Amino acid sequence: MNSARPSSPSRAAAPVAVAAVVALGLMLGGCFSETYQKGYIVPDGALEQVPIGSTQEQVLIVLGTPSTVATVSGEAFYYISQRSERPVNFMPQTVTDQRVVAVYFDKNRRVQRLANYGMKDGRIFDFVSRTTPTGGKDVAYLNAIFKLSPF
Repeated sequence: MNSARPSSPSRAAAPVAVAAVVALGLMLGGCFSETYQKGYIVPDGALEQVPIGSTQEQVLIVLGTPSTVATVSGEAFYYISQRSERPVNFMPQTVTDQRVVAVYFDKNRRVQRLANYGMKDGRIFDFVSRTTPTGGKDVAYLNAIFKLSPF
């Protein structure tokens, strides 16, 4: 009498199943959360290396070439950056942080003031002086950068 055993899954199927699960996880892992950084990235400690009274040349050595330069009513260097995230592949990006580092110079081309502007509670906020700037040409310019930034 031939006793037939019920067939059981082979041991070779287990590694194949594990490999399939790992491959599926890797494919889906590429679909989730991407972060994008555009524009100027401020190195850690860079603003501390630009004291009040520094020359424009010193600023260029420490911070590099600015994103844009303003020469209306005094000279200023602007370093613009934007961070955005996309939670899932093929979804639109959402801006999570946008910064403008501004270096203002006096008539002798020496640093008069530093500012690190960003958005806080829907308003432009200077993270260096911890103030919200009031009206003026500079605020209008910053509003335009934050609303129409090409980044």
